[in-house]
Amino acid sequence: MRFFSTPIGFANISAGTSSAFVRSSMLRAAPAEDCKFCAQSARYHTGAEVYPLMSGEEIVGASQDAAESGADRFGIVTSGRGLGSNRGEFERICAAAGEVEQSDSVGACVSIGKLSPADVEQLKAAGIRRVHHNLETSARFYPQICTTRPYQTRLDTIRNIKAAGLEACSGGIFGMGETWEDRVDLALQLRNLGVDSDPINFLNPNRGTPLEGRAMLPPRQALRTIALYRFLLPAKEIRVCGGREVTLRDLQPRMFHAGASGTMIGNYLTTGGRSAEGDRRMLSDLGLTPRSAAR
Repeated sequence: MRFFSTPIGFANISAGTSSAFVRSSMLRAAPAEDCKFCAQSARYHTGAEVYPLMSGEEIVGASQDAAESGADRFGIVTSGRGLGSNRGEFERICAAAGEVEQSDSVGACVSIGKLSPADVEQLKAAGIRRVHHNLETSARFYPQICTTRPYQTRLDTIRNIKAAGLEACSGGIFGMGETWEDRVDLALQLRNLGVDSDPINFLNPNRGTPLEGRAMLPPRQALRTIALYRFLLPAKEIRVCGGREVTLRDLQPRMFHAGASGTMIGNYLTTGGRSAEGDRRMLSDLGLTPRSAAR
């Protein structure tokens, strides 16, 4: 499957360019959710740092740093189910993300949990064009990973995003114990929802979480997963994100041969990533140019 889908993968990297994404946590609370992979959950003792929402100026400044690192898109992330009734924080994110979108340097992608149709319309009015909300895994396997947030609420949020005419970014985490059937089902669900961008993450087990002892996916199985998603989502953007360094190891460049059209650079929400310089060197060695530099 990996080699069969390779031509599709490279066809999706337009004009020798690759998409690079920086994700930054703007608010880290200790959510009550019981997601077994999450180091931020209040249910587990992981030592993850907790801090309040950044100011609008800090958010915009972080986006400028992302652009300078070579990213074409900047993720604005908060932890937990959603901002709910905290309209002040929601409006602060709307204003800052709208300012980021208006810049010529980097686009914004907002990831702030559950969203109602009214929430999505407010994001749209602020000028935001893309919203992220992961399904995490298949509907069948999901109850083994999370019991505090219904799968249906995740589906509803993505449908609300698409109904408003915004781009939806949604994917999952692989290596949590799911089967190949679960991986196929998730891809087909994303296709049916009309998701525009699919982030592929690999479990990097965090100490203190229920999944801390799970072995990581072998590199070649991870590459086959990327190839499967390129085969089932041939025209979509596929970004390989969390866990790629520790899962793919020396095979990281092959993620583009397997079908990836982009990656996340820098650190992740609770774990460190590779240096932006190292990723730029990898892209250069492959003859690819970050999309931001190609504009």
